[in-house]
Amino acid sequence: MNLFIIGDVHGCFHTFNSLLAHWDPTTDHLIQVGDLVDRGAHIPAAVELARQLSHDYPDSTTFLKGNHEDGLLYHFGPNGPYTGWLSWGGRSTVSQYKLRPNLLVHHLAWLEKRPLLWQNEHILVSHAGISTSPNAFDSESYDGLLWARGTLKRLDGQIQVVGHTPNEEPYFDRESNTWYIDTGACFGGSLTALRLTPLGEVLDVIKLPVIPADLPDASTFTHISSRNA
Repeated sequence: MNLFIIGDVHGCFHTFNSLLAHWDPTTDHLIQVGDLVDRGAHIPAAVELARQLSHDYPDSTTFLKGNHEDGLLYHFGPNGPYTGWLSWGGRSTVSQYKLRPNLLVHHLAWLEKRPLLWQNEHILVSHAGISTSPNAFDSESYDGLLWARGTLKRLDGQIQVVGHTPNEEPYFDRESNTWYIDTGACFGGSLTALRLTPLGEVLDVIKLPVIPADLPDASTFTHISSRNA
């Protein structure tokens, strides 16, 4: 199957749902790079849509864990609360789940099971990417695949596809052989999907401007390049 890889959603439910109109579950394996939660205006709805898709299409969907899901799970877990997470997006998630408390327990259980990466022989998809650090596969490290910034490792024979680091346009970094597809939807940017063959050849790049109903209070955030998590 081809791969249909979607960037960071961050609660932008309407834009996410619109982008899914370009996905064909009979020919495309859907992969979402994580960060369904935090910041946007419809976080529980975005997670519920993803959860339902994973139930309805178990063989052609993969939803990865991002650093924001990791923060949410820590906050609501036995070692919580996580006050740091509240300051970089968690407050919006907590406030929205207070209005949808029946969903929270189900979403926590589902998010806990999200994998950290998907790969075949030619493509590796993760939230932040595989860095050159010895801690590249450590989910708790700031050099790990949930948090890595900067130039990523050039893998032997594999293209990387990542979200996490926002850019106004999706772009391909030739040095590390990496596609970056987080285009800052919850900051008024867009939501991007990349369709690849199983060999990593690009078939389509689909970029939808965020639907205004998905945006939080505009005064909450500055330009997408200023965010740090």
